[in-house]
Amino acid sequence: MTRLTWVVLFVVTGLVAGAMGVAGTLLWQRVTAPGTSAVDAQGADVAEDLRRDLTAGFYSPGHPYGGQFTEGTVVAQVEAHGGVVLSARTEVGEGGAEVHTDTVMLGLVPPSATGGKTVVADAYPVRCYRYTFGIGAYSVKQSTTSCPASRTDGKPGSPVAEMGALLARQPVGPSAYRELSAAGYSHDRREAMDFLKDKRLVGARDAVTVVSGRAHGGDVYVVALRINGVCHYLRMDSAASASRLIPLWAAPADEQRKCGAAQAATLFGTDPAKAG
Repeated sequence: MTRLTWVVLFVVTGLVAGAMGVAGTLLWQRVTAPGTSAVDAQGADVAEDLRRDLTAGFYSPGHPYGGQFTEGTVVAQVEAHGGVVLSARTEVGEGGAEVHTDTVMLGLVPPSATGGKTVVADAYPVRCYRYTFGIGAYSVKQSTTSCPASRTDGKPGSPVAEMGALLARQPVGPSAYRELSAAGYSHDRREAMDFLKDKRLVGARDAVTVVSGRAHGGDVYVVALRINGVCHYLRMDSAASASRLIPLWAAPADEQRKCGAAQAATLFGTDPAKAG
């Protein structure tokens, strides 16, 4: 099955179970499933992806990683491993260096076991992990953390089902997470919509509504928009170096209600031109 099929099947199953009065049992079994190794392996893969992204371009010639990246890169990697980003924070650490912390939920889509076989649904749990990182690959730290006990939207029900539904409502375009420059597009809402459609970041069946947009420096325009009801960030960067940046991604779960564009401006990693 495809990722979308798995997620939709799980969400629908949860809704049916709720109607029968056994949703609590179904979700308890899922969160307390016995084997964690497959999902833990997914968590380790996310950490390794981050280390590769934070390897300065000077030290990774010829490789498709290294250099600066948007939050979209992290979101794309987490989704590729069957999860969603719950929250993203940036604080100033020792010596004035920025420290980024992302909390993610994995296990929403069945991970693959050794040999490429998909793990059966009742043999893996939903698990949450915390990742902290700074500038270099050495800075990445991973740990397990408690998953949310309540939904981020304040409604009653399961946060696991909420995250599954969030993952299922991603754009249906053929290449939503793709590195692109926005050179040639003006910095306004209409051009933002044209950019999404022209670059096939959204499909004809996606419902798109712009929430807000603002300039961030001379080359960057950031937009908050809802695609199929899910808050997304768009970072339109017309600089030549932007061809290696993912411009569109789903906002972290705890930012879904607010849906402001400021977070889209942030870049992580090191500019290869300044790496030595």
